[in-house]
Amino acid sequence: QVQLAESGGGLVQAGGSLRLSCAASGSIFSINVMGWYRQVLGKQRELVAIITSGGTTNYADFAKGRFIITKDNAKNTVYLQMNSLKPEDTGVYYCKMNVGNWGQGIQVTVSP
Repeated sequence: QVQLAESGGGLVQAGGSLRLSCAASGSIFSINVMGWYRQVLGKQRELVAIITSGGTTNYADFAKGRFIITKDNAKNTVYLQMNSLKPEDTGVYYCKMNVGNWGQGIQVTVSP
């Protein structure tokens, strides 16, 4: 069983930054891909960014130029640096590893 522990969320003013972290533990045989998804009010859960074991990244259009996803293989941890945050970025952010392994989610609130 895999556990994903997210941290780093909170309240920030528009234009500010937050850094989310997600540490994987438990029965990890291999990590092919890790990523971040979010659910904002009134919308379904959507991709924010993913990073593969080889370091290839993919971003949602709204994240390009503002968010950066990185990973630390030694720590089985993925990070999401979020800059120039907007009120519409407010929502619950979820970490995902491979297929079917989700974190509990962490709240990000951006005030006007």
